[in-house]
Amino acid sequence: MPRQFLDESHIHPAIRDKVASHQQGIVSEVQQALTRHAVVVVGMAQNPYPKKACKLLNAAGVPYTYLSYGSYFSQWRSRNALKMWTGWPTFPMVFVKGQLVGGANDLQRLLESGELERLLA
Repeated sequence: MPRQFLDESHIHPAIRDKVASHQQGIVSEVQQALTRHAVVVVGMAQNPYPKKACKLLNAAGVPYTYLSYGSYFSQWRSRNALKMWTGWPTFPMVFVKGQLVGGANDLQRLLESGELERLLA
């Protein structure tokens, strides 16, 4: 089932630009990283799951780029823009060849099944 979006016709014209541009710097930064790197992990300080994702990739010998945005106490507004853009509610956000594959536990399943290797081939 595709993710639902609020139809633009339901957003008042006076605020459409604000909605479209809200915290887009962080989204653009991640989008640029996705075009340059096969595997990108987006995380935050103090959260053990981004660390888990990085450890899994390191153990598998998979090169990746790590982008960190704040902690539980900072940059949460910026991170919300990433959550709205992807629809993924937690960190890390793991991307393979530009495709969001989930978080650390999802990455672990991909590694264990051999699917990550197939996605990177």
